[in-house]
Amino acid sequence: MPVLVIGATSQIGHFLLPRLVAGGHRVLALSRQPRPAVAGVQWLQGSLPGPLPDLPPLGAVASFAPLDVLADWLSGQQSAPARRIVATSSMSVLTKRDSEVPAERELIARLAAGEAGLARECRRPGIARTGLRPTLIYGAGLDRSLTPIARRAARPRLFPLPAGRGLRQPVHADDIAQAVMACLQSDVAVGRTLCMGGGERLPAAEMFARVRESLPFATVPVHLGRPLMRLVAALLPATRGPVSRLDADLIVDNSEFTGVLGITPRPFRVDASMWGMGGEG
Repeated sequence: MPVLVIGATSQIGHFLLPRLVAGGHRVLALSRQPRPAVAGVQWLQGSLPGPLPDLPPLGAVASFAPLDVLADWLSGQQSAPARRIVATSSMSVLTKRDSEVPAERELIARLAAGEAGLARECRRPGIARTGLRPTLIYGAGLDRSLTPIARRAARPRLFPLPAGRGLRQPVHADDIAQAVMACLQSDVAVGRTLCMGGGERLPAAEMFARVRESLPFATVPVHLGRPLMRLVAALLPATRGPVSRLDADLIVDNSEFTGVLGITPRPFRVDASMWGMGGEG
């Protein structure tokens, strides 16, 4: 039976679609916009919370959409649209719940409510549910954290290096796609929400330094000490949350995830392709 991928054009979907095709699955991929043909993938135009195209009986759903939107869609179904659902949340539901920024707290409250709502809506028709909570995601040049920093350095050839002792554990989007595949193919993670980080913990300052080193052009490092970062946070409200966490550890214990799924995520070894860049000089 086919697998429906909601959020198929996301960074995780970028790696999941070819894995599904290689695994012999019939793939239905949902997108807001028309997409060029991909071997083994049937593109459907639509998005949640709007109505979806008519769907055949599904074997599974892999979703990277907001969890509350996914739960609302399930609540409107008369019967289970699929036997199994694997959906991603975020470790932010734990690491940012005490944020000093009200907008972040509101976002995390929505995320936590979405997790609970999805679990409830899956229990109602007896859908086998698995949740994944990844840390900071990278790898396809589609993230909104490291990739924008890398690309903004292209024109001025300046790279900001914020001071930060807090540990980070970035996880590659393809490792998450591999985890989704494992959850689709086995019952070992049914009913669980698994936290997932990358295979390496490193200080935030080192993470930014490695991004700079991976660029296909030379940049001048601009070291941003704590007084300057506090000034930036005061002038730019959108940066207050990230700046406040530069010395906080945003990491996860992978032992449950690895023990259940048998997957060991890769270390943080990056190159320009992971920011959507070629070899320009």
